[in-house]
Amino acid sequence: MDLLNIEIETERLRLIPVSEKYLEDIFKEFSPEIVTYMVPKPAEKIEETDTFISSTIENMKKGEEIVLSILKKDSGEFVGITGLHYIDTLHPHFGVWTKKSSHGNKYGREALQGFKKWADENIKYEYIVYPVDKRNIASRKIAESIGGVIEDEYEKVGMGGQQLDEVEYRIYKNKSD
Repeated sequence: MDLLNIEIETERLRLIPVSEKYLEDIFKEFSPEIVTYMVPKPAEKIEETDTFISSTIENMKKGEEIVLSILKKDSGEFVGITGLHYIDTLHPHFGVWTKKSSHGNKYGREALQGFKKWADENIKYEYIVYPVDKRNIASRKIAESIGGVIEDEYEKVGMGGQQLDEVEYRIYKNKSD
């Protein structure tokens, strides 16, 4: 399967492979406020974002992960990023973030619902791991909207030094009849 040609459409969104086209958007929108409850830290220089995009594309070519830009279907506006990491295992990991100005529109939920449906049809897995800080209510609602069940809890330190108190959701594959 050519992971660099995936396109997933939902009612309002288009998910397409991450690319240099959205370099400036990703750099600008992946801000300290966005990563409050996340492990990664924002890039300090645009070159770091460029390196992220390049390495992600290489990982997609190797079949290790799928990272998609989330766009509004009607305008093409960049909304955020979603990823399914470790797809070469039975327990891949979901991640998603949306830019501040799009919060409250449930784009993250819609993106992961579409991505989950695609994964059920195209990826071999037992369950998807979705770690979320307990305080991140919006992300917890996303996990629960796609059938996530809390299976573990732990503390972790983010790359920015922030303490994270995470619950780990497991999202099981929907079986087709």
